[in-house]
Amino acid sequence: MTALKYEFKNQGLLQLALTQSGVDAKKNNERLEFIGDRVLGLAVAEMLYKMYPEETEGELARRHAKLVSTHVLGNLAREHGLDKMVRHGHMTGGRNIHMLANTMEAVLGAVYIDGGFNAARDIIVGIWEDLAKRDVIAPKDPKSMLQEYVQKYDNGALPEYEFLGATGKSHTPVFTMSVTAMGKTATADGSSKKIASVEAAKELLKILANAHTEN
Repeated sequence: MTALKYEFKNQGLLQLALTQSGVDAKKNNERLEFIGDRVLGLAVAEMLYKMYPEETEGELARRHAKLVSTHVLGNLAREHGLDKMVRHGHMTGGRNIHMLANTMEAVLGAVYIDGGFNAARDIIVGIWEDLAKRDVIAPKDPKSMLQEYVQKYDNGALPEYEFLGATGKSHTPVFTMSVTAMGKTATADGSSKKIASVEAAKELLKILANAHTEN
């Protein structure tokens, strides 16, 4: 696969990684996405551990969460042309970024199955190392940032999170969370309630920042 500088021995794995469940309910990339998520998580964790030997667990965790977020994965999938290669059913704009993120994980899972962990890690480090270098200081958790913002501008109030439900297959559920503060609400999806709440906090921060600028 020239986009990721990897030559698959088993081309069938690549084709499977590029097939969404909306195209084929049985032969799709969900299982590869499952393992790719774990491979990516470990490879990025190992990379950060080596890159930032003085940082605490919390600082490394915040870096890790940002680097493996849906937004980053989706953008990387586009940068490497996966949006032109993936086969999917009808996809609304709001779900497109999730589909691309899932495809990126599935392709990494396929590389792992095809060539082993070292092959997958080499690709991941080659792509993610530059992203990790861009933040000189470890980013704050979006939920902490939102809480600090709301407390500052809304007399010490706190954001309110709400679980709205889950969709998808039992082994790959998609959770939906909302967060409300200062009269505004944002909603986001994620592979866990925690991830969904973090994504919702990011969106609400953008909404509040825009509203603050307009005022």
